[in-house]
Amino acid sequence: MPPRGSTKRRRGRATEDAAAEADALLSLPPEVLDDILIRVGIRDAVRTSALSRTWRRRWEELSSLDLCFPLSGDDEGARKGLGAVDGVLLRCPGRVQRFCADLDNTYAGRVHDWLRVLSRRGVEILSLSFGDGFPALPSSVFSCGRITSLSLCGCSIPPLPQGFVAFPELRMLVLMNVRLHDSGEYQLEEIIGTSPLLENLQLGDVLFGGGHVRKWVIRAPNLRHLTICSENNDGWILKKLASLCSAEIAFSDFLVHGDFAKFLSGLVQVTELVVAPFNIPSSAEMLEILLCTFHNLKSLKLLMHFCKQPPIMLTLCLLKSAPNLEKLKIEIFDEKEQIFEANGEFLNALWTDGMCANLQVVQMIGINWRPNEMSFIELILSKARLLHTLSISHGEKIVMSNEDALNELLRYRRASAEAQVIFKGPDLSQILVQYTDGCSLGALVYD
Repeated sequence: MPPRGSTKRRRGRATEDAAAEADALLSLPPEVLDDILIRVGIRDAVRTSALSRTWRRRWEELSSLDLCFPLSGDDEGARKGLGAVDGVLLRCPGRVQRFCADLDNTYAGRVHDWLRVLSRRGVEILSLSFGDGFPALPSSVFSCGRITSLSLCGCSIPPLPQGFVAFPELRMLVLMNVRLHDSGEYQLEEIIGTSPLLENLQLGDVLFGGGHVRKWVIRAPNLRHLTICSENNDGWILKKLASLCSAEIAFSDFLVHGDFAKFLSGLVQVTELVVAPFNIPSSAEMLEILLCTFHNLKSLKLLMHFCKQPPIMLTLCLLKSAPNLEKLKIEIFDEKEQIFEANGEFLNALWTDGMCANLQVVQMIGINWRPNEMSFIELILSKARLLHTLSISHGEKIVMSNEDALNELLRYRRASAEAQVIFKGPDLSQILVQYTDGCSLGALVYD
C-alpha cells in the first residue's frame, strides 16, 4: 500500500494538470471561448469558475447569454437556476439573447424586474410558462422592442400600454392557454398587425373577456405558418396572408357555424394543411362543396374518426377542394361506437370527377377495421389512379382480426396498378399486401 502522502501528491499533480489544461483554453480567441460557454449552458458556464483562479470570472465576460430553465417534475436544478437569475444578471452585463423559464408561484413575482432588465439587454427570444391561476403578466413585456420570438403560456396578458408602437422584429408569436381582457381581440389584432416580419403565429385556447364573440382580423403579409386551436369560434377573420404555406386548425363547435367555410377560404394558398375536427356534434351540417379551392395544397393531415357523419363529410369536402393533393395522412382517435353508416354506396354517391386525381400516398394511423374505415379504404383504392402507397397501422380496439381485415383488403379493386398496401403491426413488423395485376387476388409477403 503506497504511503498516504504520495497519494495526496498525485492528486495535487492531477489537479494542477487539469487547471493547466483549462488555462490553455484561455488562449483561444474570445469569440470561440464565448461560443463554448454559451453552448454548455449558464449553469455549467458558472461552474467553470472552480477550474482555476484565471477562470473565476471568465463567464462574467460573456458577450451574450442564453438563460433557459425548463421545469419538469421535481427538477430542483431548474428551481435553483431561477433563484440565481438576479445574481447572473447583476454580474454579467452582456446581452441576453434568450430567456426561457417555466415559472411556479415562487418566482412569478420576479418576472416584472427581470423583464425590465431583459428589455435593456436586448432580449430576442422570450418564453414564459406559468403554473396555475393565470397570474398577470407585467406590461413591461411590451417594452422588449428587439424581440424576435415571444411565447407565453398560462398567464393573463395586460392591455397594451400607452405609447406601444410595435414589435418591429417579431417573427414568431405563440400564445397558449392565455387570457386577455375585454376587447382583447382588438389588442391581439394590433400586436399581429404591427409586427411586419411575423412568420409563425400559434394560438391555442386563447380566452377573451367580455362574454361574446367579436370579429377581429389576422393580417400578416409575411406569415408562413398559422396554428389555431380552440373549442369555439373566436371571431377570427383571415386577410392578406399571401405568404402562408402551412396551417394547423383544431376546433369543435366552430364547425356548426356558417363562418367555417369562409374561414377556410383564408387558407386557400397553403401547401400543407392539418385539420383536427374534435367533438363535432352529430347535428352539425357540412357543406358538400366548400366555397374555395385549395389549388396549392399538396399535403393534408386529418385527426378524426369515421364513427359519425360530420367528420366523414368534412374529409370528402376537403378532398373535393384539393385537386392537386399528393399526400393524405389520417390519424384516427377512436369513438366508442360507429353510429352512422358510410358504406360504399354512400361514399360513391359523394365522389366527383377529379377527386384525388394526383393522390400518391395515403397513411392511416390507428385504424380499428370498422366498416366505415374499410369502406373509405376501398373508395381510395378504387378511385386514386396515381396511388402508389397506402400505409396502415391499427389502433387498440380492433373489431376484426388483422388476418381477416387484410384478406378483405385483397378483394378490393384498385385503380392504380402501382398501388401497394403496407400494414404495420403492433410490433412494427410490416406486411406488404401484393396484388396480382388485373385481378383481385393477391398474396401477403412478410418483411
